[in-house]
Amino acid sequence: MIEGYEEFTESQIKILQRYVTSTSSNIFALRNLPEVIKGALFSRYSRSSLGLRSLLLKDFILNEETAFSAISGAQVGQEKDDAELEDQIMAIKKAQNFYDRILDGYGDDSIGELGGAHLAIENVSMIAAKIIEDCRIGGSPLEKSTRYIYFDQKVDGEYLYHREPILMTSAFRDIYIKTCNYLFETYSALIPPLTELMEKRFPKEHDVSKVAYAAALRAKVLDCLRGLLPSSALTNMGMFGNGRFFESLIQKLNGHNLAEMQDIGKKSFQELAKVIPSFIRRGDPSHKHQKAYTQFREQMSNDLKLLADRHTSSIAKMQHAGVRLISYETDSPSKVAAALLFEHCDSGLHELQEYCRTLPEEELNRILDSASNFRENRRHKSPRALEHALFTFEIVADFGIYRDLHRHRMLTQDRQLLSCDYGYFIPHEIIDTEMEKQYRDAMEEAKKVYDSIAEELPEEAQYIVPMGYNMHWYFHVNLRSLQWLCELRSSPAGHPNYRFIAQEMAKQVSKVFPAFERFFKFVDYEGYELGRLGQEIRIVEKRLVRSGHE
Repeated sequence: MIEGYEEFTESQIKILQRYVTSTSSNIFALRNLPEVIKGALFSRYSRSSLGLRSLLLKDFILNEETAFSAISGAQVGQEKDDAELEDQIMAIKKAQNFYDRILDGYGDDSIGELGGAHLAIENVSMIAAKIIEDCRIGGSPLEKSTRYIYFDQKVDGEYLYHREPILMTSAFRDIYIKTCNYLFETYSALIPPLTELMEKRFPKEHDVSKVAYAAALRAKVLDCLRGLLPSSALTNMGMFGNGRFFESLIQKLNGHNLAEMQDIGKKSFQELAKVIPSFIRRGDPSHKHQKAYTQFREQMSNDLKLLADRHTSSIAKMQHAGVRLISYETDSPSKVAAALLFEHCDSGLHELQEYCRTLPEEELNRILDSASNFRENRRHKSPRALEHALFTFEIVADFGIYRDLHRHRMLTQDRQLLSCDYGYFIPHEIIDTEMEKQYRDAMEEAKKVYDSIAEELPEEAQYIVPMGYNMHWYFHVNLRSLQWLCELRSSPAGHPNYRFIAQEMAKQVSKVFPAFERFFKFVDYEGYELGRLGQEIRIVEKRLVRSGHE
């Protein structure tokens, strides 16, 4: 029912048909749009409650300021567009024949990186978004923000969350729907009183713009309450990727255990086949490579599950939320120093490493300083030599925080199934207020229902888990990527929970290797009550300057 809930007039459909592969499906691809329009459209998408098609109509096609017709080289609604579309279809077919010959002749997967597409994936669960984003290389995702958008809207009187088909045909159907509604109702009910409380605690200063203050206040309130949203809550995604990325993504989705993933895989293949057919053909469910891949994943998963049940039942699990550094190499500083010197000499890397191990601390620090002293801000990225230092962190924190940190793709990460086994986060802003009981009651009720469903359907039970419940994952990351993550995610505008994790990772590495503290020089260890305000003020000021206002 929710799949294509946006309705368009016949004239709007005629316009949209030129630019999207489907005007009704919740998954569709863009076409006939220049890169500049697609990039701007997806950028706008993450902060809008509109679907991509409505946004395209409202903010681009029908907006005179965008000069859409001039940029796209087309006049909206003119009959000649049909002829142009036919020409494009013929061009795609010609290109398909060419790439088919290359793929058949050489079998080089990198050919798939020569073509790309923008794919909109709408009204899918928070869980689905993370599984899609697990595919790291070759794709660039952008997801609807829980910080800027209220998630309590309804369509046909119903909150927007995934009705998982197995759950909908099980004995858990009614309690699942009731609990999801309860979580959304609590989220919605707490927005007004928490907003009022935040206004009292952080009154607007006279020199702060009303627009910036309102945006920062909304971000603060929604950051606090997002933990109530069930993982089944629907979100929208904008995805650009090359053909190789999409083929791999579709193959993984087709072989996933959850029905929602299989549905997304099927629809993604159908829509992408209209714009980059040559590159994703092995994602066809009937293709021999897809069948073999699905079989491989199923057999491996089943075997590992049996082995895990046999070997891990007596092994302790992390009991408390937090971050711990569990693995690193003791000679990491000398390895980084050797790699820094390597580019500027003709010595062997092994010999440089052996030499740097013998250097006195003062001289080793002098080499490390050379890669740090001249950095003026976090965007001055360090050399690749820092990638020779590797660290493994184990983390227990709420799913909302995982969603933010998961987007860092230049690292190795994996997670366990969502559950209610590790406790939940409650924002300090509502502790000792009347809101605390409402929040806790909703979270505890969700746990009862999760425990009941998980005994029979552990994977499907994930959909009922609120985002505020803690989950368990790990990061295996090199120093260069860690530097970027910690400096970015500790910035004042960030969510306080992931700011803590970023700060803690930097502290733990610096404690083990004081020589590496210099590489975290732009980590912000301060606390900020209304941290988003500064960035919102800058955004508003830029907007006013562009519009010619004082």
